[in-house]
Amino acid sequence: MSAKNHRHTVEFGDFQTPSELTDEICHFLFSTGVRPESVIEPTSGTGGFIVSAMDTFGQTRKFFGNEINREYLLALERKLRGMDSARIELKNEDFFQLDWENILAHLPQPILLLGNPPWVTNSGLGRIQGSNLPAKSNFQGHKGFDAITGKSNFDISEWMLIHLLNKLQSRSAVLAMLCKTTVARKVLRYVWNRDFRISETRLYIIDSKTHFNVSVSACLLVCKTGVPSKTKTCDIFQGISEKCKISEIGMHNTEILADFKKYKKWSQLDGHIPLKWRSGVKHDCARIMEFTREDDTFVNGMGEVVDIEDTFMFPLYKSSHVVKCKTETPERWVLVPQRKVGDETRVIREKAPRTWAYLTNHADKLDRRKSSIYKNKPRFSIFGIGDYSFAQWKVAVSGLYKKIQFSIIPPLDGKPAMVDDTCYFLPCTNRDEAILFADLLNSKAAHEFLHAFIFWDAKRPITADILKRLDLIALAKTLHKDQHLARYMPQSDVSESQFVLFSDVMQYSKPLQKAP
Repeated sequence: MSAKNHRHTVEFGDFQTPSELTDEICHFLFSTGVRPESVIEPTSGTGGFIVSAMDTFGQTRKFFGNEINREYLLALERKLRGMDSARIELKNEDFFQLDWENILAHLPQPILLLGNPPWVTNSGLGRIQGSNLPAKSNFQGHKGFDAITGKSNFDISEWMLIHLLNKLQSRSAVLAMLCKTTVARKVLRYVWNRDFRISETRLYIIDSKTHFNVSVSACLLVCKTGVPSKTKTCDIFQGISEKCKISEIGMHNTEILADFKKYKKWSQLDGHIPLKWRSGVKHDCARIMEFTREDDTFVNGMGEVVDIEDTFMFPLYKSSHVVKCKTETPERWVLVPQRKVGDETRVIREKAPRTWAYLTNHADKLDRRKSSIYKNKPRFSIFGIGDYSFAQWKVAVSGLYKKIQFSIIPPLDGKPAMVDDTCYFLPCTNRDEAILFADLLNSKAAHEFLHAFIFWDAKRPITADILKRLDLIALAKTLHKDQHLARYMPQSDVSESQFVLFSDVMQYSKPLQKAP
């Protein structure tokens, strides 16, 4: 693809919907009783939905299409030759400049909005200096730092769908739009939090690889407007059909739940005290900081045999090891130059001179790490490190894999093992405590509760924010293991010692005991 075509594809989210899919969607909507007086395709491209809708909805009085790309609009006009032109109105305008309130006011109801708005984010457009953007506004309502960093990034289709749903609140309409599933959830969260008049919301998962040759979770979002819903829930179906319902998402307080029924079943496990789930070490330079071990020598990621002390070397388990419970014999080691974030690293020169020489020999690569978190920090700094990292035992879970599996991370010859920054863990003081935590966390109750929050199509499905929702005290009581948990509490009343168990009061900076 040429640079010009790539830029065009990015700026306009140029994924033209194949006729097989537009036909399937229109026929499905007709089978569910949709009988529109007007059909709108607000970003029509070459008009696949308009053509399919004209073939499907014969009684419809008005078809309206808008497309910013003049060449696409001309292609659509050619497709529509010979059809009833009196029923068709096409515009060559920027979606963000159109007066949608006025357009909708002049169309007979009920209205059907069909389409496939651009699959691109505002930051993506910014990188290519694209102009196909709405006027700047913090429409998501982020505050402070979140409003100027990544959380203010949004998909263009998200803004479009919210804008259209807002204009449709007082009108009888059905919206049926293709979009990424992440976009659909964000849209629903936005409109449900603001009590938009929408109802009968459903998501139909499509095969985006087959239809668009992209590997992203996508769906058809369908809802009715003009009538408020008694419940803020949404059924999820596999394919453009209602034969295979796979789950039900829903609103709880101000957040979207991945499985509303599972949450209702285990809501008593929803804790309000933040657990100290920690992420693993982050260094952003695996070639230099990670090693395999061959006999008594270390080999770095560049294939170099490295002669360094083992003072700052620790066993390392990555997500692939944790999710498969392969945590008895480490396959990798990691160089950990600090005990806490911000610690001075020059002490390595005296404590482990060969390690210091190795780091300085590869300083050019470490100094080129792109992340801003390393700026103004001691040379060779890492992150995701603290006294908790040196707990002899840990219970860890991968944040990346589409599987909930909590694994015990034991020490090796009295030396604590590390996990990488794709994992989360609870530090433990001994083997029995780690076994108990793993037993609780791998229970059916814990897994079903966590499933209520996890969207498996996310880049990192399992997060610390999700994990800390699980109240281990309540879980232990539910499983009748609260007395086992009480053994690790300084007080006899478990419910009053949650902060003691999960806070830094335990002070892992104290000398670590060897594993029993």
